[in-house]
Amino acid sequence: MVKKRVGALEKVDADLSNLQYKIRRDPKSYTEDFLNQYGQYQSQRDIFMASPNTTVSSGLISFTDLIDFVAHVSECFPEDTREFPEDLKTILTLHHGELDSELREKIVGSLVLLRRKEIIDSSNLLNTLFPLLVATPSKTLRTLLFQKILSDLRTSNQKSINHRLNRTIQTALFNLLASDRTSSKGIWAVKITRELWKRQIWTDAKTVEIMKEASLSENEKVIGGGVRFFLGGDKEREELEDESSDDEVIDIGKLKHQVGINKKNKKAKRTVEEAVKKVKKNEKKKNQPHPLNFSALHLLHDPQGFAEQLFQKHLHNGKSKLNLDQKLLVLQLVSRLVGLHKLTVISLYSYFIKYLTPRQPQVTSFLASLAQATHNLVPPDALEPLVRKIANEFVSEASASEVASAGLNAIREICVRQPLAMSDTLLQDLIMYRKSKDKGTMMAAKGLLSLYREVGADMLKKRDRGKKATMGIKSGSIKERRFGEEEVGGIEGLELLEQWKSDERKRKRAEKGLPELGTDEEDSQEDEEEEQKGWDNWDAESDASSDSGGWIAVDSDDEINISDSEDDEPAAKKAKLDSAAKATDTPENKEKADQELEKKMSKLATTKILTPADLAKLQELRLEASLSKTLGKDVKSKAAAARQKEQLARHADDALTADQIEGFSKLRKSTKEEMIALAREGKGERGEHKSTQAIRRAKKDAEGKSTTNKEKSRKKNFLMTLGKAKYKQKRSLTQTRKTLKAHVERSKRGGKRGNIGQ
Repeated sequence: MVKKRVGALEKVDADLSNLQYKIRRDPKSYTEDFLNQYGQYQSQRDIFMASPNTTVSSGLISFTDLIDFVAHVSECFPEDTREFPEDLKTILTLHHGELDSELREKIVGSLVLLRRKEIIDSSNLLNTLFPLLVATPSKTLRTLLFQKILSDLRTSNQKSINHRLNRTIQTALFNLLASDRTSSKGIWAVKITRELWKRQIWTDAKTVEIMKEASLSENEKVIGGGVRFFLGGDKEREELEDESSDDEVIDIGKLKHQVGINKKNKKAKRTVEEAVKKVKKNEKKKNQPHPLNFSALHLLHDPQGFAEQLFQKHLHNGKSKLNLDQKLLVLQLVSRLVGLHKLTVISLYSYFIKYLTPRQPQVTSFLASLAQATHNLVPPDALEPLVRKIANEFVSEASASEVASAGLNAIREICVRQPLAMSDTLLQDLIMYRKSKDKGTMMAAKGLLSLYREVGADMLKKRDRGKKATMGIKSGSIKERRFGEEEVGGIEGLELLEQWKSDERKRKRAEKGLPELGTDEEDSQEDEEEEQKGWDNWDAESDASSDSGGWIAVDSDDEINISDSEDDEPAAKKAKLDSAAKATDTPENKEKADQELEKKMSKLATTKILTPADLAKLQELRLEASLSKTLGKDVKSKAAAARQKEQLARHADDALTADQIEGFSKLRKSTKEEMIALAREGKGERGEHKSTQAIRRAKKDAEGKSTTNKEKSRKKNFLMTLGKAKYKQKRSLTQTRKTLKAHVERSKRGGKRGNIGQ
């Protein structure tokens, strides 16, 4: 009986599918058949609404199959099925917890199908599914609803941005977070927003405000999701963009060659056509201008208020329920905000005091956060106790090499951002560690010394200043910095670009046999040609507007003159500075200073508009100049040069990690296991031993290359080679000699075609 019942149901399902196909082709001819099935659906619907807990099994066709049937043909009978979408929404909204899993998934799929057929709109569908996502206890239903919501939002914004729908959903997500800060339901708002931000569907400031509200929540999961978005959401978006741009390259020539060799059919022709379309689409995408992807940290409306709220609510509050790892995440976000926007949160620096000890778990992360929270507008009085404590706790002869290296690196990162946080006596003590036997400690101390040769050479003793810094102090180009002092203006390293352009112009004229110096008309014509070439490649990515990452030595006001005396006492130095300041107050000195400032101004900045190609070259020249200044002309290690170049190229907005604080403390001898893992890296897993020829053959097969004639002959049928083998046995010595002689001659002329030398 059971087998008969199953067979009958399968037959009914087949009949229903057949009817569905016929209705789509000719709706008018099958109107009566549809109304019969729709009436059966209505009767089963009424039975279900009267008793939701009982399974609707009366009739030959199940309730699930009827819903699927009506959803697929509803566009053919819009008047008759006008109430069908509302029925589905009512059943799903009121009885989603009691429905059978198969019926529940079918109702959700039918609603999505109705949206695809444009019988209902996106806002109608999302307003039905989103409350269920938050309320349902079923994990499978939550996963299904989350996928359908994301898919519909992506489809709605595919051709053009649907601002009205986006505003509606963003308002619903924001209200979900703001209505109950203690609830964990807000995690779904975080997940949806983060996924849409990663796929560059939502890129506006309102999206950032949703995640800001999540970060200020009182639920640990919601706080973690919001904070991680600000710390890593931009990186996820860049990685997804890189993955989409690194798609597999299609070789059109190879496909056409295969079609010409293989049997010609419609499928092969269609494959080539689709490949050509895909290549054209990729080329069109490459030629499009690069979108402006603003960081989430830059789109914040009130970063000062946000940073203060985060610090007071999650870190400075004794009633906070966050553990140490969660507090560290919040601290990293606060420090990023303070350093990026140059905010003032003075109480933040006293918070670090209790965590600056080598016994503190994850102490390098705290040191990195402290360095990130430092900028040139932080009062030196707030940083001096922290620098002193790091020096006392980490940097000593009794400390381990890794501890001393991390402490010196942390001090250097702080002083890069605020050099005035260091005192003279402490600096002299720290740079003595450049003679340490440990490589990490030695390099960290040398980095600190090279930093202060650029930004505070007057704080060093004369023997430690170096030739360039000593000459700069004597000439007056290197002067003492003051708190809050900013550069007057201009483009950093523009004189390098001007010099490079001049050298290139001379080189090109020398290649043409012309004199090095040309007329003004010729120079202007060459400049116009170069400028046009620079604008031709305007879509190339250029990071020239970014800072070089290292500290840039700038000139302070010309009112300060540093004495050349070797006396290191600050009182005498201050007296000489005061006397020098009085001496420079005269009108003659001020006029002379203005003339020097005019000479420093580049003609390139006042007469030309820099093209994107110029900006890219300017960034490259600045990086090379910073690298040569730091490492000198003789660089013994290429690895050291590469590490220094990477450090200088780091953008000022980039986060500082714990690995950068640890620095070269990891330069220890590798263990045997680590060396074996490094040797096996990139070679993949070898399940069985293979010869070199077999590996090459597998690689050729993967690339779609053909085999050689020698390999093909091995796979020939034996009967096909039998005649040739018999002929070889019957050959006389004269025939064998002729054959071998012809083979030698043919190999000399390059085979049968004789292609040697072509």
